[in-house]
Amino acid sequence: MKENIWINILETNKLMRSPDEVTAFENALASLADRPQNEDLPDLHLILDDRCEQPEVMFGLIHFLESFDVSAQMQAFVTVVPQLMLVASEWTRILHSRILNDDDACRLYRDILHSLNSEEPNFVRQLLEESASYYLNKREAKLELAR
Repeated sequence: MKENIWINILETNKLMRSPDEVTAFENALASLADRPQNEDLPDLHLILDDRCEQPEVMFGLIHFLESFDVSAQMQAFVTVVPQLMLVASEWTRILHSRILNDDDACRLYRDILHSLNSEEPNFVRQLLEESASYYLNKREAKLELAR
């Protein structure tokens, strides 16, 4: 993967400790949004950092991630979640909740996790897969009761 100057700017300014860092972050994100590339998704997820001083600006990155094809976004999230949890446990939880609250994303997420678990068992992936299955089953039961 070639180096992306905009991702480097996001990384450098992700803590957003000053107005200049916020502006640089927002401008880099806007430039990336002009030409979104699926191969940038893992690096974009890893920009998230719980130490960020401007969470409302960081939500712009969340919205940008969610603008990608759901399959590509899920695959990238699952790939980086072990790293992401180290520096951005709160952002990981937010992304996880948003996935679980979208039926289509949740199904795809569960399927991706299940496929990875069968290749290489991993406790975190198994836990996430079970969580996705739980939410899907719960929603399906509510729909069944409503009929």
